[in-house]
Amino acid sequence: MDTLFWLAVATVVIVLFFDYTNGFHDAANIVATIIASRAMTPAQAVMVVGVFEFLGPLLGGTAVANTIGKFVDLSSVDAHLAVLILFCGLLGAIVWNLATWWFGIPSSSSHALVGGLAGAVVAAVGSEYVIWGWSPLMQDGKLIGVMKVLVSLFLSPLLGFWVGFLVFRIGRKLMAGARPTANSTLRKLQFLSAATLAFSHGANDAQKSMGMLTLVLLLGGFIPKFEVPFWVVLACATAITLGILSGGWRIVRTLGFAIYRVRPLHALSSQLTSGLLILSASVVGAPVSTTHVVATSIMGIGYSERPRAVRWKKAVDIAKTWVITIPASALTAIVCYALARIILGQH
Repeated sequence: MDTLFWLAVATVVIVLFFDYTNGFHDAANIVATIIASRAMTPAQAVMVVGVFEFLGPLLGGTAVANTIGKFVDLSSVDAHLAVLILFCGLLGAIVWNLATWWFGIPSSSSHALVGGLAGAVVAAVGSEYVIWGWSPLMQDGKLIGVMKVLVSLFLSPLLGFWVGFLVFRIGRKLMAGARPTANSTLRKLQFLSAATLAFSHGANDAQKSMGMLTLVLLLGGFIPKFEVPFWVVLACATAITLGILSGGWRIVRTLGFAIYRVRPLHALSSQLTSGLLILSASVVGAPVSTTHVVATSIMGIGYSERPRAVRWKKAVDIAKTWVITIPASALTAIVCYALARIILGQH
């Protein structure tokens, strides 16, 4: 019991650290367009975002947490091994998050989590313990397990692109003939749109960690059923907010300047698009990537105005990272699991 307890404690710490790196990694996604359009100073942006990021998990429900916590089934696995698998899966996701942050690449923490956990499970006990969800989708059109996560992650950037395209077109028509002083109003409106984006990010991304932490408690035998305790919500809200306040500033330049030149109307359109899409996904329990949605909304806005001005090469580089994130984080988690076995003397 002591061994299981301390293993669970270590895994809870890893979950919260993943939540922190998620916020740290995604801070740029939320503040990049605000800073690039000069609506706020970095200090103002981080303070506004930090407050609403914290409120998101507290008020956003647990639908996404339920999805994330149920795409693997380790109920029949020994408790010690099950918790160790979660530990290694999360460690793989954290390593990938930090690596992409270091190189200033906006990758998906959601993809990293899915890849890391699936990789650790397959390496430790086999693919049958992952709820792939392929058969229910083909037979009944029902989305569960990994398929629900992947479909959400696949559709969200497409929606980000085209909704961003439409929102900007509508905004430009509404602003036709407006004087340059209108930019001041657009910058002020970004306080509201940035708050919406931060709230939706907290409501969606922190729930992924809430789901993982609750799964640790369930598999360790510390709670009787999969139900997110309030202290888990509070802990994850705190961790992701601290990550946001720390800020992944290496990625701000990529999202705010390297894809398309962002001005006030572009920034407002991107924030509204991203905030509403992510908030909608949170309501239906669909885990999406803030990185994907923000980046593709900027691309859609640029394509709507001046397609040739969009730096498509940078967009391609980001897309390549999206493609490799799941297998790369899975491989990293497998390596972590192999090292854990060696350290524990389970050759």
